[in-house]
Amino acid sequence: MNPFTIGYNLAVSCWLGGAALFTFLLTPKLFAAYPRDLAGNIVGLLFPGYFRWALACGAVALLCRLINRGRFAIASLLLLTSMLALTSIQAFVLEPRAAALKQSIPSFETTAKDDPLRVQFRTLHSLSMAANLAVIVGGVTLVILASLPAGETAPRAVDPEKIASRADRT
Repeated sequence: MNPFTIGYNLAVSCWLGGAALFTFLLTPKLFAAYPRDLAGNIVGLLFPGYFRWALACGAVALLCRLINRGRFAIASLLLLTSMLALTSIQAFVLEPRAAALKQSIPSFETTAKDDPLRVQFRTLHSLSMAANLAVIVGGVTLVILASLPAGETAPRAVDPEKIASRADRT
């Protein structure tokens, strides 16, 4: 197997695995085990590393795919580019704005849910969650595309050879 194919598969798998682990296991466990403010602070401390990991994996996957196009190259490149754009928006726009708002909110446990700062935070958080889920769906799609067997085509509804042999008989 080509080393760039291996690099691509590893990078996509690590990106998807990291995102799924952080989103579906680590974050819910932290919020279940600790008070909301403490859990939010821990997750906030982890975000920079999470986004660096995602951007590094995405860059490696994109580079490997550009060097070794392979099957579904256009679809994969479009997905990777979209995923990197969403992750960049999360890392450089949404998360810094949410972190700044979080500093202005004394406590999520005691501040009213309709407080304007909490409403702004909730909007940024919702956008970030949607972007994160889109990245995960993109990653799953990339894994599926990379896993499809090579050389298989859809069965033909009509076999041209059978039609020709029937025409010769008449």
